Amino acid sequence: MNEIESRIQSLRSALEQHNYDYYVLSNPTVSDREFDEMMKELEQLEEQHPEYADPLSPTQRVGSDLSKEFESVAHKYPMLSLSNTYSQEEIQDFYDRVARSLNEPFEIVAELKYDGTSISLTYEKGILVRAVTRGDGTRGDDVTANIKTIRSIPLRLRGEGYPEEFEIRGEILLPWAEFDRLNKEREEQEEPLFANPRNAASGTLKQQNAAVVASRRLDGYFYYLLGEGLPADGHYENLEMARSWGFKIPDVIRKCSSLEEVFDYIAYWDVERKNLPVATDGIVLKVNSLRQQRNLGFTAKSPRWAIAYKFQAEKALTRLNSVSFQVGRTGAVTPVANLEPVLLSGTTVKRASLHNEDIIKELDLHIGDMVYVEKGGEIIPKIVGVDVDTRSILMGDPVQFIKYCPECKALLVRPEGEAAHYCLNESGCPPQIKGRIEHFVTRRAMDIGMGPETVEDLYEAGLIENAADLYTLTIPDLLTLERWAEKSAQNLMDSLERSKEVPFERVLFALGIRFVGETVARRLANAFHSMERLQQATLEELTDVNEIGGRIAQSLLNYFADEKNQQIVARLKAHGLQMAMAEEKLQNRSDKLKGLSIVISGTFSRYSRDEYKEMIEQNGGKNSGSVSKKTDYILAGENMGPAKLEKAAKLGVKIINEEEFLNMLSE
Repeated sequence: MNEIESRIQSLRSALEQHNYDYYVLSNPTVSDREFDEMMKELEQLEEQHPEYADPLSPTQRVGSDLSKEFESVAHKYPMLSLSNTYSQEEIQDFYDRVARSLNEPFEIVAELKYDGTSISLTYEKGILVRAVTRGDGTRGDDVTANIKTIRSIPLRLRGEGYPEEFEIRGEILLPWAEFDRLNKEREEQEEPLFANPRNAASGTLKQQNAAVVASRRLDGYFYYLLGEGLPADGHYENLEMARSWGFKIPDVIRKCSSLEEVFDYIAYWDVERKNLPVATDGIVLKVNSLRQQRNLGFTAKSPRWAIAYKFQAEKALTRLNSVSFQVGRTGAVTPVANLEPVLLSGTTVKRASLHNEDIIKELDLHIGDMVYVEKGGEIIPKIVGVDVDTRSILMGDPVQFIKYCPECKALLVRPEGEAAHYCLNESGCPPQIKGRIEHFVTRRAMDIGMGPETVEDLYEAGLIENAADLYTLTIPDLLTLERWAEKSAQNLMDSLERSKEVPFERVLFALGIRFVGETVARRLANAFHSMERLQQATLEELTDVNEIGGRIAQSLLNYFADEKNQQIVARLKAHGLQMAMAEEKLQNRSDKLKGLSIVISGTFSRYSRDEYKEMIEQNGGKNSGSVSKKTDYILAGENMGPAKLEKAAKLGVKIINEEEFLNMLSE
């Protein structure tokens, strides 16, 4: 082994150990900076020496940004659901049934039921070879590439004693801290918030972009081994062995030799779970002996040797101290309940969104009310009721929705058919001005190296009032501000310069036009190719674009009709931002599919679904999500949905395969 290969192997080994120490043992042994420096060195060495590539290298955990359609895979062992129970009486019944059936001593293993998304991992000779979602219990999606980005999951097992081949099942979770971080980012972008960590984890795991999965910092907890030649007859003992192989096995699992011990475990965790870093929704009880499990067997839907006890939805009673109103970058005004702090599902809740005026009226809220706050199933805190019995004549006034903007005092407007109120003073309302700039600089938009605090400082100093002003900043300007030095000022200048290479579709998204998110911006860029053509588009031309409805079209027309917005766009263009699609992207465009509506269904071998969608749009066709009389073709892969197949036959829609579609483009 030469010096380079030896150094690569040494770095990989050290980084794997540090990953294990940090993500599994929660006991870091090096600083983040040291870890990052080692990772950077390894990345550089692997780039310079591709002959030493290894798919299990720690550098591969960042994920690829290439899309890949998920393959449907059959489970070797069906992933059955558990019977649910909600009372101690039902647990007593379960325990008694097991005792009668076995007619011999037995142990029960008590575990927490984690509220994430189920996963099954297969290892061969100590190497992770496949990760499959639960799916329908008999088949699931192969998400191996995404699972490899989760740093607490071993790609290569530690220690010894593991079977030649085995399966381990567990739960992919989004910790509370990460859930809050993600929702804060989404709130700043005025995107829909994730309802709960379970939905966030599930949605993340099904992302086509593994790099996005890596950025969301999922975790994996494991609780069940299957396979031939497992180390022990005891489920508990097998999990202890799995812990030594590098898996994150919860240390809260307990063996119980009596029903009393089971009830003690439930009572303890019904309270203590609130302090856990991840969401839980119950307790799972399993007979420990695998031999006894086999004797007890299964019903059609679930094992007879296990049962799940579900916690009651967590709710807390606390005082409503006040209601404040926040203004977003689009002018939407959101009422927020300010509460007496209360512990709920592992976090201290001080605030809860009231969403809109209708919710306030429905709850009949008064300042000083004792209100019920719920995270039932671990959702975003919300007020679900009022303890009216605690009201007194000393209670505060009813909560009223404000009539004027809390920031600029402009009269609020509630558009017909909408629940939200808006401040229409776009150019004179500070939160809207700063919010649009904050949106403009975000990583998914222009990716300029500054955060909300810097935007606030620059705005308060009078240096910026809109996104175009960012490109007039100078180093002397920045050095007049507190905490700015020559290096940090130069870094921002460099970041602004790099942003001029950001592609047109992201520039369009960065403008912050109401209802124009990333997907809509991409569709508009593909349809009109340049900012100039988009600015000149009519309502009819806009609504002709796939999935662009009247609401989005009217928002675009309103935005470009505003003279101030026209000036901002013109200034951004003058500063060198990309205002048209790149030539190489346009070269492959044609009208071969012009006027054709195509539905994509199933999985494909030549290209991914997203790539086929892009081909359709690049060649003038229209992607459609559902089959209708207007559908011209269905591009069908493996496992085409039966409902679409039936509807296609009924409507006489022609079904084509990959080869036929590609031939249409090559003609």
